[in-house]
Amino acid sequence: MVTFDGRAPGTPPHVWDERLAALPTWPLPRTGRTVVVAAHPDDETLTAGGLLAELAAVGRPAEVVVVSDGAGSHPGSPTLGPADLVRRRVDEVRRAVEVLSPASSVTLLGHPDGALREARDEVAADLRRVLSAGPRVATLVTTWRGDGHRDHRVVAEVCAELAADLGCTLAEAPLWLWHWATPDDPAVPWDALRGLPLSDHAVVLKQRAVAAHETQVEPLSDHPADAPVLHPRFVRGLTRDVEPFVVHAPARSAAPDDAPAADAGATTLPASYFDATYARHDDPWGFTDRWYETRKRALTLAALPDERYARVLEVGCSIGVLTAELARRADALTATDVADAALDRARARLGDDAPHVRLVRGALGGAGDDALPGGPFDLVVLSEVGYYLSAPDLAAALPDLLTRLARGGTLLACHWRHPVEDYPLPGDAVHRALARAAGAAGLTRLVEHHEADLLLDVWSRDPRSVAERTGLR
Repeated sequence: MVTFDGRAPGTPPHVWDERLAALPTWPLPRTGRTVVVAAHPDDETLTAGGLLAELAAVGRPAEVVVVSDGAGSHPGSPTLGPADLVRRRVDEVRRAVEVLSPASSVTLLGHPDGALREARDEVAADLRRVLSAGPRVATLVTTWRGDGHRDHRVVAEVCAELAADLGCTLAEAPLWLWHWATPDDPAVPWDALRGLPLSDHAVVLKQRAVAAHETQVEPLSDHPADAPVLHPRFVRGLTRDVEPFVVHAPARSAAPDDAPAADAGATTLPASYFDATYARHDDPWGFTDRWYETRKRALTLAALPDERYARVLEVGCSIGVLTAELARRADALTATDVADAALDRARARLGDDAPHVRLVRGALGGAGDDALPGGPFDLVVLSEVGYYLSAPDLAAALPDLLTRLARGGTLLACHWRHPVEDYPLPGDAVHRALARAAGAAGLTRLVEHHEADLLLDVWSRDPRSVAERTGLR
């Protein structure tokens, strides 16, 4: 039975010792920013206090973000009202982090304790702002989605979305699991759990930091409503010499064979990246011989709401495999790429059979000689292109792209879902950015196709369905 009554002893800590000691090791993060996102003041210490202490010891202090104000821990207390409790808990979390990692920053978002589900969009926006400020985040640590606690779940779900956008490692720390479950409970994610070994010094610092959260571990008064939130036996189980995390490494998928490494950080890939790629391979992404690509093109063409288009723009045409098929549905097609070698191969593929196709240099978000043609176009196709841009560059490029749509025009976007090490963004982040831009521009989503490997969305200034467009209804 899932319970969050920390005043009750719960499952004895020793029953977990053997299994937790045998967990595969999660090594201490060594590069990039580490950010610990706590749902409540004290979660940063109870779940990741050892991590904070170990990172501080090697001179790489993590950042701490606390999402809720902690006002809900003592409902009905005759000693501390919510406002007083919030002030106490702010002081406590600052003292605890000072013990663990004196150089760590603490950001307090102050959302209502117990109501994070209702404030989910605001929580996501605040966390995105914090994580986007400064160097790239390499490791994001938060509470575990399976803990059963609503606030923990919401924060973890938001962090999972942000980790996918950022392409960083996500580590979720169970807390209440150790209280309500037992080692043989099927809810325990043994296959995904990893253990961070803690030095004796880190364990001592964590114990001191837990004690700094006085409102949670000490009674406020003799009144029953002022009892400590966390039972001493429960706390003992959280100060062992290993911290368990459910670790999700950034997904990797196959980039072009021997693809050159991109510039460090989440920056837009330069034209030189693609020049080098095409210098190494005639068909870097296997457009001509992979069934995945053949099927994806069939899905793309089938998702178009109109049988034929007067003016079409294809952004990022590569060697022209999709271009040749789009040409059969267009009166005039302009296809762009930032790599001259790709355009040359597309011209050779099309030959003299497609005089209505114009192949020109141009890039999403490009300027000067690399700017996209001005339009207007009845159809714009953005296939496997958006994730080459950084998040800020993509956010700026999409509204500009949408200005090229004619009245009643349609935009189709299709992207690989799994992050590629070289690319600044995964496909999911591209489609979320597109949804924001298209919604702001008043477009209607006609098609939303999700599967494990790809996303395909169709947006249009014409909200009619295919049946409505063809007179069936």
